[in-house]
Amino acid sequence: MSAAAVEEPMERPTLLEAAELISNQFAGHRVEIVGSQITVTPPPNASHGKSLSRLMRVLFAAGLDGDDVDVLQNVGIWLPDGPSDYAVPDLSVVDADIDDHLIEYNCYDPAAFRLVLEVTSSNLSDDLKKKPFAYAAAGVPVYVIVDRTNQRVMVLTEPQDGEYRVHAVHHPGQSFTLPESIGASVTLSVDDVLTVKR
Repeated sequence: MSAAAVEEPMERPTLLEAAELISNQFAGHRVEIVGSQITVTPPPNASHGKSLSRLMRVLFAAGLDGDDVDVLQNVGIWLPDGPSDYAVPDLSVVDADIDDHLIEYNCYDPAAFRLVLEVTSSNLSDDLKKKPFAYAAAGVPVYVIVDRTNQRVMVLTEPQDGEYRVHAVHHPGQSFTLPESIGASVTLSVDDVLTVKR
């Protein structure tokens, strides 16, 4: 009688390992772990890209690309929600020494972030429901949501106890000014940000 081979139990990958596997299989997709759940967002469309380009031009013109601050796209922020949580905001205003704040998995300490911004796409509920709590818990001073579905721009400020205490909602035809805590006074037109057709 021969002995049957004993199979080693398969180890389940960690959330970070699973996220990396998914990222490798779906090139161009954004993979995040928010609220200890993996989310995958397909590549953005042209309208999404136009909004980001317009925002970056205004931020650069205001002087937010200097010695102590940078404007970056798609840089990971480590979140305190869970042991593996991180997000990849569409746009961030960060301290210029952000390279000194690397935590792991190409994600950085939230203390280096002055502002995070999301332009909504297929992950609308994440941007409107999950991420405000995650970014507030991380202490990010300003969270901007360019809500293309509902045609509005939301500016959330004053994070405290995992929530933003101030929610300002701006509609087409209006302009708004971002808090100077980001490093400069920046006024934006909702129409330009939403790429509203004239």
